Amino acid sequence: MKKLMFFFAMLCISYFANAQSETLLSVKPAGDQIVSKHIYGHFSEHLGRCIYDGFWVDENSPISNKGRIRLDVVAALKKINVPNLRWPGGCFADEYHWRDGIGPRNERPKMVNTNWGGVTEDNSFGTHEFLELCQMLNCEPYIAGNVGSGTVEEMAKWVEYLNFDGVSPMTAIRKQNGMDKPWKVSFWGVGNESWGCGGNMTADYYSDLYRRYATYARDYPGAPLKRIASGANAEDYRWTETCMKNIGPNRMWGLTLHYYTLPTGNWGVKGSATKFDEAQYFNTMKNCIRMEEIVAKHSAIMDKYDPKKKVALIVDEWGIWTDVEPGTNPGFLYQQNSLRDALIAGTTLNIFNNHSDRVRMANLAQTVNVLQAMILTEKDKMLLTPTYHVFDLFKVHMDAKYLPISFTSPNYTMGDQKIPALNVSASQDSTGAIHVSLVNLDPKNKISINTDLGDLKWKTVTGQILTSAKLTDINTFSDPNKIHNAKFNGAKKSGKVLKVDIPAQSVVVLELK
Repeated sequence: MKKLMFFFAMLCISYFANAQSETLLSVKPAGDQIVSKHIYGHFSEHLGRCIYDGFWVDENSPISNKGRIRLDVVAALKKINVPNLRWPGGCFADEYHWRDGIGPRNERPKMVNTNWGGVTEDNSFGTHEFLELCQMLNCEPYIAGNVGSGTVEEMAKWVEYLNFDGVSPMTAIRKQNGMDKPWKVSFWGVGNESWGCGGNMTADYYSDLYRRYATYARDYPGAPLKRIASGANAEDYRWTETCMKNIGPNRMWGLTLHYYTLPTGNWGVKGSATKFDEAQYFNTMKNCIRMEEIVAKHSAIMDKYDPKKKVALIVDEWGIWTDVEPGTNPGFLYQQNSLRDALIAGTTLNIFNNHSDRVRMANLAQTVNVLQAMILTEKDKMLLTPTYHVFDLFKVHMDAKYLPISFTSPNYTMGDQKIPALNVSASQDSTGAIHVSLVNLDPKNKISINTDLGDLKWKTVTGQILTSAKLTDINTFSDPNKIHNAKFNGAKKSGKVLKVDIPAQSVVVLELK
């Protein structure tokens, strides 16, 4: 009798295990919510080799360039439709004085970059060079102003220099420097990390200071500003509460949030970019998906003071932060980029898409040669990282209508801990094409899903996948295409249902027409 009961128990366990092996996913029709293209923004700071030896080459460099701006980097970023670029920092922004970076380059004063390695900054890459880069990329500039060591007058005159088309001292200087018409820069950050490297301020003090600086950052004809307040670090919900209460939804276009994924959760020893086991991978992904809770809680606070969601939550620094590569300058934050980092990118972008009612801008840190970089360079060589390929896949969501999704994810377990193995977002573009992005964090098991698309019309499904044999796999200058996007054949139409088998440790984007 005991043997018979054991047999039936095992049969039931087997049945329910098999029953749960297929995840049911429901996609609903679009409403008015848009996945802003600006969620797919980037960040380039005067840090390490991001600007110098990344975007900006030596005057007599044999590397193909236009006015010292590296053309292969520009071409790669144009391919993924970079919508905006944040500059000059980061922590560097609050020690940067913009007038040091204009005029003849051989007359520009040098300075010490005290935040990042104590190296000499020669200011050869300044306002004009940055805005030329943005024009080449066909993207919008996002400038972070100096509140920490600067003055109200300094910021006010920078806005005038950039945006005023009349007669004034700043426009006269701009014209002397070769730019007759203003750039009309819209995105304007009032400080950066004012709770830390931007001045170690309290939330009350900063919110008062913001109101003063923002008052004198003027709207000139044809150039209204989107003023962006320096928001919270990770789970500092009090900072968001104070800014929303003291500044209010009518004085700012956006409020920032910074959150970095640390493999160990410890700023002292963050963990290697390339040498990690599955337990370390699990912990990293557990820290990554905390972004969901953090965004949701900050959004809820903003909803109290701004129920109409006028103020954008701008996650303008995010990504994985590891220990630097051995043998490199610790102040340059140069790290490699693995399949694990691609899974982080896909997961985070799915989170932002699903919160696009409030998250309307974000900036990965950083674009070239720093932190979770899109591109790595080594003299005349350039490679695209796995993270770059995720942005290439996800660009289909830019400015598309958000499609709500409901499902229950299977678990990815490690010992007595578990996290959701699957994350998903979906949108419908202006042609009617539906795009579904899926990330399987489980490194051992595929996930099978049945998708009910309700009244959404479609006939065919195609897809692309990013994966590799090992989580630690990377692209190198000797093997730059080890990890790249490939055709995906694991999706099919079965009646009205979309069936998909998502391989372990993979990012998949489907197109339904």
